[in-house]
Amino acid sequence: MRYGVFAFLSLFFLPFVGRTQSSKNQSILHHEDSRFQAMMRRDTAALSSWLSDNLLYRHSNGLLEDKQRHLQAIATETLVYERIERDSVHVERWGRMAIVNGVVRVAGRLEQAPFEVRLSYLAVYRKKGGRWQLIRWQSTRLP
Repeated sequence: MRYGVFAFLSLFFLPFVGRTQSSKNQSILHHEDSRFQAMMRRDTAALSSWLSDNLLYRHSNGLLEDKQRHLQAIATETLVYERIERDSVHVERWGRMAIVNGVVRVAGRLEQAPFEVRLSYLAVYRKKGGRWQLIRWQSTRLP
């Protein structure tokens, strides 16, 4: 009988526990989506606020950029993001830090040459001033 009550209560409360964690993760993903949108609009002023001053951004071709170089590449249209679509994602959060593993499809132009890639990525975020800021990005090209 005791196990039946525990099972019933677990089934009742478990969706609420999951929903709370999910809403926290959704906040991080909302910030990431806003960052993706700023990248596609080439809105470096908005994008700057989504990026940590300590950013290290490793592209799938091996190129490593800091915050200033990343913003400069977008501002000068050396790198143009036309589409960024997330296929899948998993978020782990520890207080003011979060790690996001995901898969995105990205299309755009690099030095005027069009590209379309599917990437596996690892993003590390830190919450600062009520906003999640990207501090590390690393992506790998998928087939």
